[in-house]
Amino acid sequence: MSIETPASTEHQVQKSLSTVAARNLASTTKSEPQMQSITSRWLTKMLPWVEVSGGVYRVNRRLTYTLGSGDVEFITEGGKSRVIPQELRELPALRDFADDDALSSLASQFEQNEYEPGEVLAEFGNSMDQVVLVVHGKLNKISTGEYGEQQVVGILSGGDYFGDAMLTETSAIWPVTIKTVTATTVLALPRASLSGILDRIPALRQHLEQYAAAPTQPQNKQGEASITVESGHTGEPQLQGTFVDYEMQPREYELSVAQSVLRIHTRVADLFNNPMNQVDQQLRLTVEALRERQEHDLVNNPEFGLLHNADSKQRVDTYSGPPTPDDLDDLLSMRRSTKLLLAHPKAIAAFGRQCSARGLYPDPVDVDGSRVPAWRGVPIFPCSKIPVSVTGTTSILAMRTGEKDQGVVGLHATGIPDEYEPGLNVRFKGIDDQSIISYLVSAYYSAAVLVPDALGILDNVLVSRQQDPAGAE
Repeated sequence: MSIETPASTEHQVQKSLSTVAARNLASTTKSEPQMQSITSRWLTKMLPWVEVSGGVYRVNRRLTYTLGSGDVEFITEGGKSRVIPQELRELPALRDFADDDALSSLASQFEQNEYEPGEVLAEFGNSMDQVVLVVHGKLNKISTGEYGEQQVVGILSGGDYFGDAMLTETSAIWPVTIKTVTATTVLALPRASLSGILDRIPALRQHLEQYAAAPTQPQNKQGEASITVESGHTGEPQLQGTFVDYEMQPREYELSVAQSVLRIHTRVADLFNNPMNQVDQQLRLTVEALRERQEHDLVNNPEFGLLHNADSKQRVDTYSGPPTPDDLDDLLSMRRSTKLLLAHPKAIAAFGRQCSARGLYPDPVDVDGSRVPAWRGVPIFPCSKIPVSVTGTTSILAMRTGEKDQGVVGLHATGIPDEYEPGLNVRFKGIDDQSIISYLVSAYYSAAVLVPDALGILDNVLVSRQQDPAGAE
């Protein structure tokens, strides 16, 4: 008689097919290939897209007397900054002065000065004694209100200038008080240095004297040539004639291109196309990557990106760093019919903290079935393509959109050969000697700002959390 003993758990005999082996024969339920870098791309969705059949889009505007970018640029080396001589033409009195050598001599007279927060650079009512170019930092323009209170009437930041009236008016006085908000670096041209350079360069003195004596041409508040209109008259007075002048050299936007070459081995395309087509899936992910690059360029491209094409008069700075309701009100007040705000998700979170601190809870709005945060009824769309600097600052964009509203528009060309999506085509390049199939995937796009006030930017938006001395947020 024998007694059966149970087999050891370590050496049990397999009695059925393992799940690992079974999966080799089973048709699993699987997802399409996923891609973490796909974002909501709200900017691409919300921009009205204009057909550009000839590859170039020209923006015709009324003639304006305000020329140049409005910002003065500098070169900084080893902590020392100097102004680029040609950039002095951003000052209205020097705009038409063509002598580069004289501008170089004038630029060499600017002295670099450093200021701490809270220092006064100019005081209202005092004699204007220097021309100041702001290299870096933020300054408040302070005036006295109707009841004697001090009020901030403007903000100056890098690229701005003040005191340029000293170039043409010997008796000019400071119209406001200028006080630093942050550590500030400026280049200053003292009156004594200006007098010395004018003695050495008679042509510059003559130019400034002629500029001061020239009659001011009529302009509207946007700097456009005024249109003469009369109203409220009686009888039969002689009406003045007028015409609408245009810019002689309007800006033209050429379509930009983003491209990629998709390569797939014929063995993969032939044998592994069930249940999902490998070519279709590879192409889908490639198109997603190109669309992400498209939105990145719409924001950051130096030629047509929105961050680089906002008019200097449409750029404002935050008053205290974090984005407050007051800051967004200032941004919205600079244009009519703002259709959307665009901000980095961290900026949206920072704005939410400021609203909560004030006991404000703005209602979100519904956009295409999605709940989007809003301020004053204007939706605030997240856009991770807006950069955040190492110091924790970013920008918030406000825009009016559409050709009819003279806003911001996207540009593309449809109906192109081998079109896969509007403005995007896929062209077969062939099969090489290693049996690899190649497809050229191209997307064509650009963006245009039809009039300057269509796009505004709130700069130096602080998104990092600030801590109190005890370390608590």
